[in-house]
Parts: sequence; structure tokens; C-alpha cells
Amino acid sequence: MRIDLHAHSNASDGTDSPAELIAAAAGAGLDVVALTDHDTVAGYAEATAALRTLPPGSLTLVTGAELSCRAGDVSMHLLAYLFDPAEPEFARERELVRTDRFRRGEAVVERCRALGAPISWEQVRRIAGSGAVGRPHIASALVEAGVVATVGDAFTADWLANGGRADVPKHELDPVAAVRLVRAAGGVPVFAHPGAVKRGRTVPDRVIAELAAAGLGGLEVDHMDHDEPTRARLRGLAADLGLLTTGSSDYHGSRKTVRLGGHTTDPAVYEALIAQATGAKPLSA
Repeated sequence: MRIDLHAHSNASDGTDSPAELIAAAAGAGLDVVALTDHDTVAGYAEATAALRTLPPGSLTLVTGAELSCRAGDVSMHLLAYLFDPAEPEFARERELVRTDRFRRGEAVVERCRALGAPISWEQVRRIAGSGAVGRPHIASALVEAGVVATVGDAFTADWLANGGRADVPKHELDPVAAVRLVRAAGGVPVFAHPGAVKRGRTVPDRVIAELAAAGLGGLEVDHMDHDEPTRARLRGLAADLGLLTTGSSDYHGSRKTVRLGGHTTDPAVYEALIAQATGAKPLSA
């Protein structure tokens, strides 16, 4: 089985629609794909409808989200799988985070303009479409304007990196509270790319231990932003804390170079993960 547990659609900052993501996952030969848009479940209905058009048994969809969190002064992301999207407290918190993306996005655009970048909020909204505005959409606007050559080039201290000249803080969940919210909604929380130092500062192991004590289910280990020594260290930490270790592409369509199935999750780990979920079940074509 080929299992990719981290992919984005244009319901957040991917470039594929949810239906296109499902088609791409099938075309890539995946057996399981997780839809994990940032702080939203807006892509679920379209992805589910697209799944029903595939040959029976050809693909399984795991519903999820990637939550924006902050531990002290360090931003981090928490993958949440198979939770009940209608659970009211968790739904309310996701909406707070999602709506604050618009305030933050406008503020980042204004900072970019003050730094000489000829971009506009209307341009960023056009790029984002119906999705929740994120920094990748602003990065795409910077590419369109010729300010940087690629989306990745925008994520430096000069522009959009955490703490960069144009960065603006956004509303983020306390990670311990987020873990508890996911569990209360019947889901399984997994720390996304915990060793991705190229994105900025990462949380210390003691914070991961606190999250494990609160109900964290796993660590995303096999990820494009982790080198081999980092993966080995995270596997050891996961073993010490009794956590699952997942692997995934963090696919964003054409916005990133990684392809679906670029990294995958072991089938036994997948089975152990879904066995913990009570909020929702994987959906099969």
C-alpha cells in the first residue's frame, strides 16, 4: 500500500481543487490520501464526491486538517485526522484561526508594499480564489510581480519567513489545547514536520513530551524538510514517547516541487492510527 497522509487543495494553499487532488492521488498510484487543508474542512464535500467517481476500492480518503499552533514564540503545525467536523468547540476554534488569516494576509501585503513590492490585496485574493488566504498566495503574488523567482524564494527573512520583514503574527492555537480539542472530537493528532529547521525555529523535545502526555498520537517523520539525521532522531524520540511515526508528501500542487507519494506511511502505522479515531472513518471509492 502507498499511503500519503498530508496533502493540500485550493481550499487552503494548494493549487489543485479537492476533486483534482483526488484524481491526482489516483493517478499517482496511491492507495490512501489524506486531505489536510490549513484550519478548514471546506474541501471535504468536493473530495468525497470525486472519490465516488473512481473505480470501487481504488482509493481511500482520510479527512483531516492542518492546524496552526504556537508553543511559546515558535509556530508549529498539528495534523488532525478523522475528527468529527461538526463537534462545536473544535469547529469554533478552527473558524477563529481561519478568519484571522484574512486580517493577517492584508497586513502582510501592506508590509510587502511598504518594502517596495508592487502587489495588492485584490491580486492575492484572486490567487487564493475561494481558499483561506495564506502566505503561499502572497508568495505567488510576489512571483507574479517579479519580486522573487519562485514561491520558495519568498520564504526568506527578506520577505515572508517566520520573523521576516513582512511577516505578521496570526491567531494560533495552544498546541496542548489543540491536541485535546482533536481528541475530544474523536480525531488523532500528529505533529507535522517537527524538525523542519529550514522553516524557522522548532520546538524542543520537552514540548513534544508535553504534547504526548496530552494525547498526541504521532510525529510526521518522513518529510521533505527532514534530513536523515533528523528522521533518525525523531524516530528515537517517538519510540521513547510511544508515538506513531508517519510519512507524507505535504503536497501543494504546483506550488511546491514535491509530488504526491513523495514520502509515505507504513501500512501498519496507518492501521494503528485509524484504530484510534472515533470521530470519522476513512472513505473508500
